[in-house]
Amino acid sequence: MIRAKRSLGQNFLVDPNIQRKIVEAVNPGPDDVVVEIGPGTGALTRLLADRAGRLIAIEVDDHLAADLAAAFADIPSVTVLHRNVLDVHLADLAPPERLNVVGNIPYNITTPILFHLLERAARPSIITMMIQREVADRVLAPPGAGYGALSVGVQAIARVERLFHVGRAAFRPAPNVDSSVIRITPLRPPPLTAQEERDLRTLTRVAFGWRRKQMQKILRAAPDYALEPADVTAITLATGIDLVLRPEALSPAALTELARALRRRGLPRGVASEDAA
Repeated sequence: MIRAKRSLGQNFLVDPNIQRKIVEAVNPGPDDVVVEIGPGTGALTRLLADRAGRLIAIEVDDHLAADLAAAFADIPSVTVLHRNVLDVHLADLAPPERLNVVGNIPYNITTPILFHLLERAARPSIITMMIQREVADRVLAPPGAGYGALSVGVQAIARVERLFHVGRAAFRPAPNVDSSVIRITPLRPPPLTAQEERDLRTLTRVAFGWRRKQMQKILRAAPDYALEPADVTAITLATGIDLVLRPEALSPAALTELARALRRRGLPRGVASEDAA
């Protein structure tokens, strides 16, 4: 019997109805290269292998990776990578526009994995993820309560939707939280330049680090920006954004426009623009 490892955040999905529901949501086709993150005991892997043109299962656990490699050794369309997904550059597996990613993500590293999957150079065509329901709420949150850097980081470059909830009883061992399956569809062509994405990440990191303060106070106090009062006034007039508002009140589009206005002033400090590089 395989025991889940708490150190790896393992909770195996054992409900066959949920397994089939996830595969239907992924809807792999013969031209897809499906990347499964954290296949575990292979419950989804078996269903995906029957439909995907090519399946790459990435498993960090030594024993599980060995068992999967043995189980699928006779199926040439299935490849098992014994790796940490954070060390895998997806663009090395297939052209990103052909990649269809699915996974039951360990709760303790959900955010790093999401941002890794959304790296500009290797953004898949579609991502279907089962994550902690609370984290899904944050990813999907509009401006207001629960909205933050994760919400902005995903919504600024992709469409995101919740497909369905999954109760804790669907897993062994049962986690202490419920889950949600979400679909992330990166926008093509990307709506922001690489420079704009970097500037937006810096701005949201600073802004939501001081989320209870007004944006004007954050931009004046943060060393990355250190605006003078006259700069605040000029940016307000140029963008129409009320900088008396707190970060949580500004939409991804407003924060993007603010980052662009700051870039025109050579900010954030210490980060050169593409034009200057």
